Amino acid sequence: MFHLGFYTKITNTIFGVYCFAMNFFKNILAAILGNLIAFGFLFVLLLMGIAGLATLSSMPSEDKQALEANSVLRLQLNKKIYDRVPAVEQFNVGLGFESESLGLDQILHSIQTAAEDTNIEGISLESQFIQAGWSQTRSIRRALQAFKEKGKFVYAYGDFFTQKSYYLASVADSVFLNPVGQIEFKGLSSEILYYKDFQDEYGVRMEVIRLGKYKSAVEPYLDNKMSAENRLQIKSLLDDLWAVLAQEMADSRALSREALDIAANALAGNTPERAQESGLIDAVRYENAYFKEIEKQVGEEANYVSLSAMGSPKSAYDNEIKDRIAVLYAQGTILYSEGSETVIGKTVFIEALEEALENPRVKAIVVRINSPGGDALTSEIIWERLEAAQEKKPLYVSMGDVAASGGYYISLPAEKIIADPLSITGSIGVWATLPNVKQFTDDIGINAEQVSTHKNAMGYSPFEKPSQGFRNAAEESIAKVYSTFKERVSAGRSMDINQVEVVAQGRVWSGTQAFQKGLVDGLGDLHTAIAMAANAAEVERYNVVSYPNITPDLETILSEGFPLLKLQWQNSLSPFWKQLLFNPSKSTRFLSIQTQLPFEINIY
Repeated sequence: MFHLGFYTKITNTIFGVYCFAMNFFKNILAAILGNLIAFGFLFVLLLMGIAGLATLSSMPSEDKQALEANSVLRLQLNKKIYDRVPAVEQFNVGLGFESESLGLDQILHSIQTAAEDTNIEGISLESQFIQAGWSQTRSIRRALQAFKEKGKFVYAYGDFFTQKSYYLASVADSVFLNPVGQIEFKGLSSEILYYKDFQDEYGVRMEVIRLGKYKSAVEPYLDNKMSAENRLQIKSLLDDLWAVLAQEMADSRALSREALDIAANALAGNTPERAQESGLIDAVRYENAYFKEIEKQVGEEANYVSLSAMGSPKSAYDNEIKDRIAVLYAQGTILYSEGSETVIGKTVFIEALEEALENPRVKAIVVRINSPGGDALTSEIIWERLEAAQEKKPLYVSMGDVAASGGYYISLPAEKIIADPLSITGSIGVWATLPNVKQFTDDIGINAEQVSTHKNAMGYSPFEKPSQGFRNAAEESIAKVYSTFKERVSAGRSMDINQVEVVAQGRVWSGTQAFQKGLVDGLGDLHTAIAMAANAAEVERYNVVSYPNITPDLETILSEGFPLLKLQWQNSLSPFWKQLLFNPSKSTRFLSIQTQLPFEINIY
């Protein structure tokens, strides 16, 4: 007869085997499910890659199309505009992650090609919300003016116009506005957020070290209102930019500067009737009536063509011409990184520079800079390579919308620097910020304790107030970078070091002001710099080639395409949150010294 204990043992054994079996199969199932999810994720990525590559392969032909008589080029520029569109951008467009963008090089090439094509009668400018910088917009406007000088017409239409879009549209022979539309015409303004009270309230602050009284990038962390020096430089910058914009609009619209200023103060573009009375527009029309006006101008039914019909800048390449001028695009923030087409890093930039130098057909190099600056060390590394490059081939710089601080630093080896009057440049100064959360962690009951062998061994901790030793060392490092920066300016611009100090201290200048101060050699656009570089190289016939050459294969897309989306999201944040969120404690223990534009300037 079996005892109860025997049954218990049997039951426990069976239950144990059951549990073992269930756990075994559960783990097997979990592993299988995990692998399926992983493979599924990889499969989705593969499909996305294929879709993106398919989009790239279906891009319009780079060759110019044969056009019919009575053609009109439709310039629809309500898209983000780069100096040159990144190679991986089309991939993200194909996946729906980004809206389609345009390259300034493509736009200017199309307008110039249309000007020379006898089948093109005119241009319909439909750009009511242009997403370009002021300098880029001015380059397009100048190209349209040259188009008109060929005896062809430019008409502009908008349901509404932003102020920048109206500046562009004002070059047209006739400007038309929707009967219930309006024009944002008000003059220029810039707004900066200040964080001191927020920091005091919540205990999350930035530790600031700076040199230069105009180095106002860090000012919002130190005060809750704008300093007199910062207000002076911003007001001076806005006044200078408005002087250029207003004069060009006045000339195109046959108005006086005074009339434009009156219209801006009165917000005369607020209604179509007032806009027409003030001379800002020529007529009030709905879109279909606008196109009828174009038909009248053409004389018969118009054949409308897009930018792609003009071919890409590559289609202008003449195989019979061997000499080349290289344009090396430097777009984005300067970071201590490999770099890409939207980030200036040492590896990609230097490899592109070396490729242009080693090519015997490249007779001169133009660096097109559109950057607010960034990491000081990377700026110095690039400066050194450019300094060596200018001894081998003529080296010129064309400044885009922004070539400030580190962006100005890397321009200094050039034989000549050409800026647009609307370029933002200068900002010769240095700063560093480090996030500090001690007050916040104290308030929520978190305490950080350290153990060290030496009094400054900890360096910097975001959980403690910086030690005096750390601050002294940081100030010494920043002073060294600032001194080096000024030496580079002194040598590059043939200026006495005391003269440099007068125009330095982080002060931001417009292109016109920079020319007057001797910081640049002339005013013009990219084509101006290319022509000057070709003249220095003593070549009359040449092809223009672009660098860096990045092939949008799957590896490039995965390494650059998705990080580009992350970078764009980060750049949409304010400087405060960008610094706080993307500088975790491990990286902030090493001081990153910045030669970067002293404020995120948005001119409205």
